Amino acid sequence: MTVVSQSPEETRSLARQIGEGLKGGEIVLLYGDLGVGKTVFVQGLAEGLGVPEDYYVVSPSFSLINEYPGRLRLVHVDLYRLEPAQVEDLGLEDYLEKDSVVAIEWAERLPSDLIPEEAILVRMQYLKEDQRRLEITLPPRQHTP
Repeated sequence: MTVVSQSPEETRSLARQIGEGLKGGEIVLLYGDLGVGKTVFVQGLAEGLGVPEDYYVVSPSFSLINEYPGRLRLVHVDLYRLEPAQVEDLGLEDYLEKDSVVAIEWAERLPSDLIPEEAILVRMQYLKEDQRRLEITLPPRQHTP
């Protein structure tokens, strides 16, 4: 599915709809340049997963991994500062649980052998000002929002 978002609010809303449909155990891989809206997308996922409003979802650029409670636990990972070889040492498989959703920013840094077939792929492209193209690939078992 390809969507052109006209604003951060539209991006957040689309991600919220996807988050509402998640059951747990999913991995969302976010691809795109700096400033394209990956964290905004994760903020929408958080809303859809029922993360309380008093938790402010920010990119874990320095901590690498943030966790948020909700209907399903959101594990938010940022690989921006890592080389692919360092990613393997993070132990991401420890976060893949049925009661969690893992969202990974800068997924292009993830070694290909660590990318599960059932991952949800979100490729974001800057078009202009607030306009972004989002290419979302859902695994066959997922339903479109």
